[in-house]
Order: sequence, then structure tokens, then C-alpha cells
Amino acid sequence: MRGYLRTAVLLAGLTALFVGVGYAAGGRQGMVIAFLLACATNLWAWWNSDRVVLAMHNAQPIGPGDAPRLYQIVAQLAANAGLPVPALYVIHEDQPNAFATGRDPQHAAVAVTTGLLDLLDEDEVAGVIAHELAHIRNRDTLIMTVTATIAGAIGMLAQFGFLFGGRDENGRQNPFGPIGLLLLLVVGPIAAMIVQFAISRSREYEADRGGAEISGMPRALASALLKLEHYKQGLVNHTAEAHPASAHLFIVNPLSGARMDHLFSTHPSTEDRVRALEAIAREMEAARAAAGRAGPGPWGGAARGGRRNPWS
Repeated sequence: MRGYLRTAVLLAGLTALFVGVGYAAGGRQGMVIAFLLACATNLWAWWNSDRVVLAMHNAQPIGPGDAPRLYQIVAQLAANAGLPVPALYVIHEDQPNAFATGRDPQHAAVAVTTGLLDLLDEDEVAGVIAHELAHIRNRDTLIMTVTATIAGAIGMLAQFGFLFGGRDENGRQNPFGPIGLLLLLVVGPIAAMIVQFAISRSREYEADRGGAEISGMPRALASALLKLEHYKQGLVNHTAEAHPASAHLFIVNPLSGARMDHLFSTHPSTEDRVRALEAIAREMEAARAAAGRAGPGPWGGAARGGRRNPWS
């Protein structure tokens, strides 16, 4: 619940920033025009997000006959999450990674790289898939589209204000003057980007918790995150580097650099995520002990035992 409250507060802050920049840049009329343009652009992107993102990363669809065990795990996890089985895609990239896309659970897709399938064992793959299903269940794609809409509108407002001298519809000059307009052009979009990244990081923590609940194996997800973070170093994700705007979709940051949990990172640090998952594991173990239950993974597999990867 804290994660949802934090997201709501950040969205409110982004909206307040938008209103303030709009007022300073061009009054109400300029604010409305830029907002409508940004909404139209991002609405198109949201409606076509699954096809656009999958095409950007050269993702190829795979069916039950291509990877029957993988499909069995995805279907069981989707049932645990109360979701339709998403479309499944593979990306021929050596860097181990995965992401989910789609405007709602009925139009969702999960994509995994060949590097991920080669690296992780069955439990760890299940943990990653459960994390992506949590994103779908939480409708994080919609949340990130809203933030992109507002952030895009802030950038457009700042540019309009600079181009038209910061005068409103009545010809009044921006009270901050030319220097204020220049600062607005630079600082406004950066501030919006910082808030956008903060929302993205907040959603990752919530998806980790949701994925742990869906799979019942938070330590498998923690182990997967550690492996993904370690083995991605030195392995360039060529499609992600070509399209950095999609970096926030991946389970770990696919870009070279920005590995620390700072203002400009799209993801929390892996160490922080693993610590949170360890705490969740202890909570789940205590709840199981109190209920007199032991720990098979609810997706259908046994508790973690390092099984050989059946699809490598």
C-alpha cells in the first residue's frame, strides 16, 4: 500500500509541476494546447504499445509447441495471478532480461531474451515471469503512460514558453523574465524526468512483491535478479541501447551505466530489491509456519533446488 501511496504522491507532484510550468510558459491557453498535443501522442503510443515495443526489440512470438514447459509455467502463474495467459515472445539477445507490455491484461505480452533462458533455472525463470505478470496485474503500463503524457507535456510547455517569449493569451510577460524562461526550458523537463523515474522505481518494488506472491518463491526472484545484474555486465542489449526510452520496461536496467539507485536511474538498485525480497521471504515463511504448511512453489514446482534449465 505504501508503494501505491508513493506513486499517487509522485503523480500529484508531476501534475503540480505541469500546472506551474504551464502558467509560467504561456498562461492557460498555451498549457491546454501543449497538454492536448502530448495526450494525443501518448494515447497513440499507449494504444499501440505492445506492437510498437515488441517490434522495437525484434521480439518473435513463440507458441506452446516451441517451449511447452515454459508455456506451462506461464499458464500456471497467470492462473495464480487471476490473469489471462499473456502472449509470449523471445528476443534473440545474449543479455539476460525480460519485460511486459500491453495496455491491459487482455492485450498483454511477456518477452524474455534468449540470454535469460540460457542463464536461469526453472524456479528463477518462474520468478521473473511472475514479476512481469505483477506489472500486468497492477496496470503499470497505464501508470507509466500517464506519467509519460504529463512529462511530455511539461517539455512541450517549456519549449512553447521559450519560443513565444513566455507571454500568455493577454500578452502579459512571464514574471520570471528571459533568464527564468531559459531555466524553465532546462529545469522543467529534467524535474519531470526525475519524478517519472521515481514512479518507475516505485512500481518495480511493487512488482517484486507481487511476483513473490504469485510464484510463492521470493528467493528465486532474488536469485534471478542477482544473476541478471551480474551477467548483463559486458553484454550489450543492442535493441535497448537503440531505444533507451523503453529501458524502464525491463526487469533490470538493460543500458550500460546508471547502475546505482540515484535520481537518474530507471530501476532501484538490485541490492535493495534483494533485501526487500529477503524480508518478504521471511514473512511468507512465518505465515506458512503459523498455518502448518511447507513450501512447494504454488506455480507447480518444488521448492528451490537448482534444477537444470529444461529449455536451454
